[in-house]
Amino acid sequence: MDTYLVGGAVRDKLLGYPFTEKDWVVVGASPEMLTTQGFIPVGRDFPVFLHPDTREEYALARTERKTGPGYAGFTFHTATDVTLEQDLERRDLTINAMAEDQDGQLIDPYGGAQDLADKQLRHVSPAFAEDPVRVLRVARFAARYHHLGFTIAPETLTLMRTMVDNGEVDHLVSERVWKELERALGERSPRVFIDSLRACGALARLLPEVDTLFGVPQRAEHHPEVDTGLHTLLSLEQAARLTPSTEARFAVLLHDLGKGATPEAEWPRHIGHEQRGLALVDTVCRRLAVPKDYARLARHVAEYHTHCHRARELKPSTLLRLFKALDAFRKPDAFEAFLLSCEADARGRTGFEERDYPQADYLRGALRCCQAVDNRDIAAQGFTGKAFGEALDRERQHRLHQYRASHSLGEPQ
Repeated sequence: MDTYLVGGAVRDKLLGYPFTEKDWVVVGASPEMLTTQGFIPVGRDFPVFLHPDTREEYALARTERKTGPGYAGFTFHTATDVTLEQDLERRDLTINAMAEDQDGQLIDPYGGAQDLADKQLRHVSPAFAEDPVRVLRVARFAARYHHLGFTIAPETLTLMRTMVDNGEVDHLVSERVWKELERALGERSPRVFIDSLRACGALARLLPEVDTLFGVPQRAEHHPEVDTGLHTLLSLEQAARLTPSTEARFAVLLHDLGKGATPEAEWPRHIGHEQRGLALVDTVCRRLAVPKDYARLARHVAEYHTHCHRARELKPSTLLRLFKALDAFRKPDAFEAFLLSCEADARGRTGFEERDYPQADYLRGALRCCQAVDNRDIAAQGFTGKAFGEALDRERQHRLHQYRASHSLGEPQ
């Protein structure tokens, strides 16, 4: 029985890139041999075990055979005669098909080390095309390592495009698409994930509401980049600069979906795109089974991002309605994510990348004014029930009038 470190830990160790998880492959062993040594079985589809002390994953060396469409359409074979090279051959990319033995020696039968040096994301074998999840994984690795200069090898991108054309990605289950999208949004360059999916045609299959934005023009005086799809990518770049929040980055990705539904006769204006976008945001979130917090923020940003941009023009009554709609009094963290999403939208325009966004601080200050109202003072005046809420709102609006008067209105940027 021989044990090898495999996959991401080997790759990132050679790259000098931080990693925390270690995965192991065991060659020449049976499930009974591992359980006898105290390993805990956890795999449902094939034998995977947790080490009794480190809780790291140990998988028996295996081969696989395509038996049906999609991610789940495989049968797996494990036996004591399956070799390490056979196990590595079934992996997606050459940089993920390397191993290290117990003496620290590199085992690299498919040229992963050279592809690391060449900064290429290249598939190991034609079997890559059997698993549609790999289209998403390659796009995610492209987003992770873009800042290091990595690109998808031309032949791998061609294969990904063929998989899309053959309908393989249409068999992806929504939960897996969301899992890969969420992970990609947390990478250093999430825009590259979208770029890569679009380059192979998968974006139109998986996120058609986003793909539709490319080619839709906007008014050049407000959006020098003109193209709405490009604006979305620029905004996503800014979101990645401003916050690690994947909730905010997801909201930015969907914030202008309504512009994709604007009748062409109205281009390049998009009056009412905020409301048009809500149904599209809901459609995406339902299709991908998006968590409620993500969906709620995406909806808020789609509906109210132009309110944020015009913050210093809003009347106190409108400001108060905005805070209530955003649930800002009870969920200050979500309100902050909303502000950062709107700032990313404002900066996601050619030539505006370094422009200040004072609207966010203005709204933060306005919310603090409302929060400064002491409910006990309202209650001491004898107000209860519905009358209490009305009196509280009157006092909040009074404070907002004072706040607005103390700030120069100017022109929003």
